[in-house]
Amino acid sequence: MAEVLAELKALDDPKMRAVNERHGDDHGVNLTKLRAIAKRLKTQQDLARELWATDDTAARLVALLICRPKAFERDELDTMLRGARAAKVHDWLVNYVVKKSVYAEELRVAWVADPDPVVASAGWALTTERVAKKPEGLDLAALLDVIEAEMKDAPERLQWAMNHCLAQIGISHERHRARALEIGERLEVLKDYPTPPNCTSPYAPIWITEMVRRTNS
Repeated sequence: MAEVLAELKALDDPKMRAVNERHGDDHGVNLTKLRAIAKRLKTQQDLARELWATDDTAARLVALLICRPKAFERDELDTMLRGARAAKVHDWLVNYVVKKSVYAEELRVAWVADPDPVVASAGWALTTERVAKKPEGLDLAALLDVIEAEMKDAPERLQWAMNHCLAQIGISHERHRARALEIGERLEVLKDYPTPPNCTSPYAPIWITEMVRRTNS
């Protein structure tokens, strides 16, 4: 662990750290180089737990790349998520670890109703995954009800997660597309978000329309 931490410290770039901090990530390590470290280490669950325990963002990112997702217990994942405040750590934990866990659905249900908006955003990210890949058993109309009532005033990270779910419902489920578009148009969440050329806007009506067009073209 000491060797990995020393290597990460040597790679820390103050300029990159300044850029990352504007996006909620307190580290300055190039992610390509960080992934190369993880690739060299391969899967090491014990080391992953040790790196996670350091509370260092770069070390935690390596930990998420070298761990065995199915080796974590439900309560362990819940504790990890609640302690993952850096945006990239939170995102990688949900996408690289929790989604592969046998506890993913149980945690989705618990997290989506959590009063902590950062925890709730993880629940919505898992819900979006189900909307796209395994919608059976989900009440999509009820999800749209919640989004319609709560997304406009939700804290930023939770708002992004709910907006993604709104867009995914509109993209994947034609029966609910008109309502998803109407909600997006009325709430205007992320309508003015600056979008680089050749990238799709996160504004749900544009996002839905573009992805449906690509699917049908």
